[in-house]
Amino acid sequence: MSTARTERRIPENVRNALVIMTDQHRVDTIGCLGNPHARTPHLDRLGEEGFAFTHAFTPTAICTPARASLLTGKHPVTHQVLANPEWNIAYSTALDPSAWTYTQALRDRGYNVGLVGKYHVGPNLPDCFGMDDDSFWGAENPVGNEEYVAWLEENGHPPVRAHDLWRGTLPGDRPGHVLAARLDQPEEATFERFLADRAIARLREYAADWTQHGKPFSLDVHFFGPHLPYFLPDEWFDLIDPDDVTLPESFGDSLIGKPPVQQNYATYWSTSSFSPDQWRKLIAVYWGYVAMIDHEIGRILDAARELGVLDDTAVLFTADHGEFTGAHRMNDKGPAMYDDIYNVPFIAHIPGVSTVGRSDAFVSLLDLPATVLEIAGIDAPDELDGRSIVDLTRGEEVADWRQDIVCEFHGHHFPLQQRMLRTRDFKLVVSPESINELYDLRTDPSEMTNVYTSPVYAGIRRELGTELHRQLRERGDHSFAKWMAAVTDIDVELVNTARSDLDEVQGG
Repeated sequence: MSTARTERRIPENVRNALVIMTDQHRVDTIGCLGNPHARTPHLDRLGEEGFAFTHAFTPTAICTPARASLLTGKHPVTHQVLANPEWNIAYSTALDPSAWTYTQALRDRGYNVGLVGKYHVGPNLPDCFGMDDDSFWGAENPVGNEEYVAWLEENGHPPVRAHDLWRGTLPGDRPGHVLAARLDQPEEATFERFLADRAIARLREYAADWTQHGKPFSLDVHFFGPHLPYFLPDEWFDLIDPDDVTLPESFGDSLIGKPPVQQNYATYWSTSSFSPDQWRKLIAVYWGYVAMIDHEIGRILDAARELGVLDDTAVLFTADHGEFTGAHRMNDKGPAMYDDIYNVPFIAHIPGVSTVGRSDAFVSLLDLPATVLEIAGIDAPDELDGRSIVDLTRGEEVADWRQDIVCEFHGHHFPLQQRMLRTRDFKLVVSPESINELYDLRTDPSEMTNVYTSPVYAGIRRELGTELHRQLRERGDHSFAKWMAAVTDIDVELVNTARSDLDEVQGG
């Protein structure tokens, strides 16, 4: 069991944590992270009074394994939850009930611990990991859930109906996926309002225990949006003027010289079915979805303020991964490792600690467990792959902080192994079954031109590949590392004998 820290640099009253997570959320939809047209006053206030990270990354841009990493603080290849249950390709999708989680660690130390909203970490539900369970199943808003349907009826709200469906065209002129639609409901009837109301109810319970009995709490509130499809009431569907939307440079990506699966994925999502003006509207609707969720986050924060616990509570906001929304002619997330889906929002407000500002330090969802434990005054286990960001939010330099970040992908809809090393200046993506990628982010921040085979970058390619191989071996990703050693021109010796494998296992 972890022991309490001997030296605490956090105010004694700050013991609680409120972790708010969205799903499939681009960084460029939030005002304090750089979007001048965003309507996100509550997240902006959180960032303006706290600390925003511009280089936060998900360990993998797929829901279930990313959320398992959030709970465990470990890389997907370590916890072995590697794919979503939907369209599963025989990977494990269930987190082992015996796995260490920060939520169970908090429960063991006397915390109220709960999760409201999206869970999506397999069939072993939150109560297996020490949480009061207000979760709902599904990849998208489960609007047929009986509790939501009953809530609509109790409050006199209309049932879920929609019109003005936006969908592309598949080969053979078949209708493609629905990307957006207008809800025939007011905002007060949306699933987002339902989740916020559930979160506020749970917060009231925990706040009473804290103020009356000194029992601290950790509450996770996970929204399903702005995951597509974007089903919104008219007010939010039309909130953002499409003329304020500038299409990303990568909207015109030819995808030439890149893994063919990217073109196939563009076809799968019918992204070429829409004109540039239609894409501006779709992106505007996506920003409107973010604005609607921001409104509900504001209601939760207002409730915490009214309950008198906001000054005692660290608020952490992040997302499991990003979304393409037309970038690189793709949609959703999937078989590519662009920043559009790997860079995520991460905003922290720790009362009495956080300096108003922002940082370009490489941080990760893996860092959240250690961060919450430090706030709670509990030492994080040594085997965690993440570190606390508390000192970073002071605006301090932290010794030996990571200078790059490695991410992994194991497949979505179909098997596909990829690993990525992201530095300040470059990104290397290794795809054993396809085309490797290298991007010079100094001159090509939109990751348009793959320079992997360019002789000019041969030295950089080998240097990055050798470092990626080293880090993969260090984290136990041995199979991928061996493949890299065989098929890329990195400066390592191929290890491929039974004796060497045995030595490796035994530490010889």
